[in-house]
Amino acid sequence: MNSKQVMRGLVKVWTDFDSSLSSVPLIDKLERKKFRIEDYRMLLINHRQQVVEGSRWIARAASSISAPYLDQRSMFLRHAVTEHRDYKMLEDNYVAAGGKRKDIQTAEKNIGTEALHGFMYQRATEPNPFDLLGAMFIIEGLGERKAAAWGRMIQKQLKLDDDAVSFLTYHGEHDEDHMAQFAETLDSGILEIPGIGEKIIKTAKIVARLYRLQLEELGNI
Repeated sequence: MNSKQVMRGLVKVWTDFDSSLSSVPLIDKLERKKFRIEDYRMLLINHRQQVVEGSRWIARAASSISAPYLDQRSMFLRHAVTEHRDYKMLEDNYVAAGGKRKDIQTAEKNIGTEALHGFMYQRATEPNPFDLLGAMFIIEGLGERKAAAWGRMIQKQLKLDDDAVSFLTYHGEHDEDHMAQFAETLDSGILEIPGIGEKIIKTAKIVARLYRLQLEELGNI
């Protein structure tokens, strides 16, 4: 597969994922303007778990890259460095939304989060796990296409200050850079690996389903 074919496949996965989000109870409540402060706190807890684990599996993936693709380690490592302190922003948002810092720091992962990161770590330990680009396409796509809109909706419905929604608004503005890095990596020659294009698309499908599962499980922590 060439880069255009891979992107067409990924866009199809994203479109299906995006259209399915409205049926997730928490997102449905947000879109119907029935969102509560308790819902937002649960969402922040979920994001913190994802951010803490996310920078770890990205770093693990970088360590699994070998010759002749060593130059691609830098993309994964840059991404891990960019993301790894975002959990502090989420903690600050949680406190600004009336929660206690200790609660978000000690919250248990829900079933969907366990499943998502179990899959991520397993794939990140495989040699040259470039299929994880499919995972990044879904997760960064949420940041670029959904985060800012969700942040504004939450802020308006709950009448929160900017410092309570800064994680969502920040990522809505900055994840576009990550998607540009994604496209650059896709064009760097990795698609010459036999079957990698199909694997990238399959991984995107798996991550989209597991990401939706962790959102569906919010409230069952």
